[in-house]
Amino acid sequence: MTQAQLRRPSRPGVDPLLRNGHVLTVGSLVTSAFGAGYWALATRWYGDATVGRSYAAVSALMLLSGLGQLGLGNVLVRFLPQAGQDRRGLILAAYSAACGATLVAVLGFLALIPVCAPGLGFLREPAAGCCFTATTVAYALFALQDGALTGLRRPGLVVGKNSGFAFAKIVFVAALAALVPTLGILMSWTLALVATLVVVDAWVFARLLPGRGPVPARGGTGFLPGRSVLRYAGADYLGTLCWLAATTLPPIIVLEHAGARESAYFSLAWVVANTLYLISLNMGASLLVEAAGGGVGLAAACRRVLRHTGALLVLAITALVAGAPLVLRVFGPGYARNGSTLLQLLALSALPHLVVATAISACRVLGRMRVVVAVQAVLATAVLTLTVVLLPVFGVLGAGVAWLGAQTATALALLTARRVWLPTAPGRPA
Repeated sequence: MTQAQLRRPSRPGVDPLLRNGHVLTVGSLVTSAFGAGYWALATRWYGDATVGRSYAAVSALMLLSGLGQLGLGNVLVRFLPQAGQDRRGLILAAYSAACGATLVAVLGFLALIPVCAPGLGFLREPAAGCCFTATTVAYALFALQDGALTGLRRPGLVVGKNSGFAFAKIVFVAALAALVPTLGILMSWTLALVATLVVVDAWVFARLLPGRGPVPARGGTGFLPGRSVLRYAGADYLGTLCWLAATTLPPIIVLEHAGARESAYFSLAWVVANTLYLISLNMGASLLVEAAGGGVGLAAACRRVLRHTGALLVLAITALVAGAPLVLRVFGPGYARNGSTLLQLLALSALPHLVVATAISACRVLGRMRVVVAVQAVLATAVLTLTVVLLPVFGVLGAGVAWLGAQTATALALLTARRVWLPTAPGRPA
């Protein structure tokens, strides 16, 4: 691979920060559309209770795979642009560590289900347990693939592989509905993940990571200080665990406190609203890659992301708030009747989340990992505490109020203390 191919320079006048963020966002929107279609079909072929339990199981596997990833996905995004000849070894080391750690996490969880999540007791059955274990390990590696491809500045491949995975899930969930009505949803994830992993990794290691010394990426030296990577990984891992807790535990809390049907209403409203969160997260990933690689100034980049993405989010949130009942009717009249207000609350929370996501990405570039951990820990604590407190009072709407309140309070605090994460450009205030 030549140096020109590795850097993939943009055409004059094209902002790589926004371009790569847009590519990742378009991919997320396509994947989310497939995901919504997947769950809409699942509600037709499987009962509401099965959907609720299955989504809670998927949330659990995402939490466990996040534990097993050890924060290495963000390490790949942060350090691959600088890794040069170390890229192949860095990716393989991340894969090996994540595979072992995820396996330990999932086996421990299965042993503790009677204590910590009785509603997921069906996962202790042999067939379900094996399927759950394989899916969790595969999802950990699948997520690391995203980090590797983003760090290699190949956002188009992220789009392609996630779209392929989403489409494969639909095919498998349809085929398995009559064969295994209780495990078809979970098994569709297993088969789609394994197929996608094999195809994408075969291509990446054969074409993008040749065995002999590739030319360093833009701004890279080919040398990665081990202590810097480990320090970054350890701190970022703590922050990632907090974010995982905030995003994956609420469906399980709703399942345990309100039942499988209410969990289904919450889960599918979250599936739709999560699309808006992905916009901020993808722009944050692009900010991290470009600023870490020396391609843009951090202060100017943060402002561009906030202005540009904020305008997009205002339009998207307005449309989703207005059309929430119509959107949820895709899943069935019960979802539109019981989840519309919840979806509106979750959609509104995406705007303050833009500030949170941008601040976290900026602090990763600056190496202020204590701030990253502190922000995500405060956010997770607020979300989970408010969910537990408000769920008995407002029902499933309490989870939506918890999200909106926690995101808004965290964003306001970050704006007040913006000098911590928004560098001051010469001649202008923070």
